[in-house]
Amino acid sequence: MKYELILLAAGQGKRMQLGQNKMWLELSGNALFIHTIRTFLEDAACCRIVVVVQKDELDYVRDMLAELHVQKEVLIVAGGSERQYSVAKGLATCGQKADFVMVHDGARPFVDQVMIDRLLADVAIHGATICGVPVKDTMKRVRDGVIEETIDRSVLWQVQTPQVFRTEILQRAHEIAKQEKFLGTDEASLVERMGVAVHMVEGSYNNIKVTTPEDIAFAEAILQAKWRNRI
Repeated sequence: MKYELILLAAGQGKRMQLGQNKMWLELSGNALFIHTIRTFLEDAACCRIVVVVQKDELDYVRDMLAELHVQKEVLIVAGGSERQYSVAKGLATCGQKADFVMVHDGARPFVDQVMIDRLLADVAIHGATICGVPVKDTMKRVRDGVIEETIDRSVLWQVQTPQVFRTEILQRAHEIAKQEKFLGTDEASLVERMGVAVHMVEGSYNNIKVTTPEDIAFAEAILQAKWRNRI
């Protein structure tokens, strides 16, 4: 089964306090962006990649990909002011190459083939599938500094990307969100509003999103462990 990928790399990295897009943060000798895209470049099921970047970084990304001598079709488009708008810009180019579209955050460099295969097997049946991990900690609902309740963590999952959908489902979800001026936090939240069941499969606790300076050390540790396991 083939899919098109929308890879989001248009963030500004404000919480990283870098003064630049965190996609170009170096981890073990390569940009964070390279670590992320490499898995999809090697996946035969990924027939096309749409990279969404900041407008002033289009040429920079083109040059970076040229150095990789990429054989797969890659389109680079300028993103929007919000994550949802960036996805919409990428989605506008999809639908001609495959019946499924996958969305992934460029700041999650540890997506692996096992995770992708698990998502594809499920979405082929259900049409809308995301990945995540069960929360480990006790969860409290708090208002104004006072605990209101302890939430049953057995039903709570921490959501990750990739998220994958039949292309027409995600396109319709974006159309409705635009009409109703709804801004969601992820693609699943838009699809859920249509009454479409979104299924969850297991991701990985290593599938972190590199967001804050503290995440860098964790990311380096994961990379070092991966290299040790290959020896």
